[in-house]
Amino acid sequence: MSSPDTTAVKRLADWDGDRLERLAAEYDTPLYVTDLDRIRENFARFESAFDFAHLMYAVKANTGRAVVRTLYDAGADIECAAAGELHRALAAGVAPEDLQYTAVNPPDGDLDYAVDLWEDTPELTITAGAAMTLDRLEARGFDGRLSLRVNPGIGTGHHEKVATGKDAKFGIPYEDVPGLVESARERFEFVGLHAHVGSGVLSADLDDHRRALRKVADMAERVGDLEFLDLGGGFGVPYRPEEPPLDIEAAAGMVREVTADVDATIALEPGRYLVADAGALLTRANTIKRTPKTRVVGVDAGLTSLIRPAMFDSYHHIRNVTGGDRDPVESSVGGPLCTSADVFCTDRPIPRPEADDVLAIGNVGAYGINLASQFHSQPKPAEVAIEGGDERVTRRRETFDDLMRLEDEAPGYI
Repeated sequence: MSSPDTTAVKRLADWDGDRLERLAAEYDTPLYVTDLDRIRENFARFESAFDFAHLMYAVKANTGRAVVRTLYDAGADIECAAAGELHRALAAGVAPEDLQYTAVNPPDGDLDYAVDLWEDTPELTITAGAAMTLDRLEARGFDGRLSLRVNPGIGTGHHEKVATGKDAKFGIPYEDVPGLVESARERFEFVGLHAHVGSGVLSADLDDHRRALRKVADMAERVGDLEFLDLGGGFGVPYRPEEPPLDIEAAAGMVREVTADVDATIALEPGRYLVADAGALLTRANTIKRTPKTRVVGVDAGLTSLIRPAMFDSYHHIRNVTGGDRDPVESSVGGPLCTSADVFCTDRPIPRPEADDVLAIGNVGAYGINLASQFHSQPKPAEVAIEGGDERVTRRRETFDDLMRLEDEAPGYI
């Protein structure tokens, strides 16, 4: 196994602190900062390692149009899991023939949108994860490019909630696949098999990931005559400062080995790996409360800005950008929302935060702004993209008026 490339992750300490402080002052907080140059670097590294595969960006990780356009221009096709993602990708300038739609229990409106798109762009591939989805597509007149999502019964990843390979919600039960493939070949232009077995896979998880992918590859050999075998994504990044990055060359070698006997194009859908470490969330401390057990640091970001710690108990490194040279103190950092879940860390050593300090939360480029909400009528944060020495606002900050806009536009809101 080759040695991991230590440059394969942008740590929170690698961000220019002076620039982060200036951005927080100029654009206010909470503020997402996205490094588009870093996204290009991540894609180039992934593409070099997986030079044998067709690469699509799993847009659900971050649907920002600047992000989508950056990866599309770099050479990635775009994989979407919902009709809204198709719509956003088209708005970002992606050609419809470079899209793939992977439906998960798709609502009627989503299928209508995808089929309408296919009628103008027959190159569009639709992936189905249930026999009934085939019936619903056929009822809409679809007879185009179709792939089937396989559930191998094995899941991998950083949390039970993302170990999709063993969750019955996702994909066709393994032993039902051959029969459904036969049916699909009679009714559609059947082109491939798809699987996504989990997310956040690091080097220590590669053996488990290998077992899951091996089972999917076995099914591909069993049904034969495929244009492609899409193995999804799932390759992760280290969230803790002491964690080593994924050995991407080892991961590529594993996939190459597992699929050596598959007579089809191998497709992959990296998402988190490409964008996670390209994002930081800036937040400003407003309240310091000393208690017998910890130092409570109140900040203006909350689970409405970044829900991963509350949803997945995820670790995100926190840096005191303003006072990084101070002695660390045990600190609990939380936001302004009325729930105990609104906490980014508990009793973590952080250079002593003071009121008005700018704190940066790392690795938020994946599933950060995409999961933001308006709970407590909190406006969503703004986002600034940086490229070299340039920067631009790619998402303006929501206002209180934005919170009520849809109600104001509804004729019966009062």
